[in-house]
Amino acid sequence: MVTSKKFWDKTARKYSDSKISDVASYERKIAETQQQLNPEMMMFEFGCGTGSTAIRHAPYVKHIHATDLSDNMIQIAREKAADAGVSNITFTSSTLAEVSVKDASIDVVLGLNILHLIDDRKAAIAKVKRILKPGGLFISSTACMGGSPVRFIKLIAPLARWVGLMPEFYVFTRAELKEEIVSSGFDIENEWFHGKSVESSFIVASSRST
Repeated sequence: MVTSKKFWDKTARKYSDSKISDVASYERKIAETQQQLNPEMMMFEFGCGTGSTAIRHAPYVKHIHATDLSDNMIQIAREKAADAGVSNITFTSSTLAEVSVKDASIDVVLGLNILHLIDDRKAAIAKVKRILKPGGLFISSTACMGGSPVRFIKLIAPLARWVGLMPEFYVFTRAELKEEIVSSGFDIENEWFHGKSVESSFIVASSRST
């Protein structure tokens, strides 16, 4: 985790300035997420990066609490929100495990391009389930490398992390991810994926009442 924080702090400005590689898929994710939103909703986003997606969704909800482990990412996110005149987002430098959110208080949790970067993925999904209201939505987009040739990058990953070329990441399949989400108390309402060498799985899942 410390290694990843250093990596993202170092690359925050470059990340912020980089272009979206697949604009069509990104815009589809934005549109399909916004179809689920209304002005009374409370949204929570973990792994928010430099805040671009949260800022896009801000006009459609009451408030967003957005977090990222990188202090530099959060600083840039605050600057972007101020420049955009957006005032209903609270940006916090924190991991999902560390952040304090009241149980059953959130309508929508957003986790984009983040689950494959978390060491204890099952615990993360369990916390999402806990903070969501019954029937609340968990919307995620995740790089699933388990079924692609890219999975072999894990063999050189320790060295690459040591020299600061990449953050921590974890390899698993789309089927494994779906099973973990469902077994944590969610029903998958919608799923589609894009990408070739690495499949990015976009999932909208609703929290089952217990």
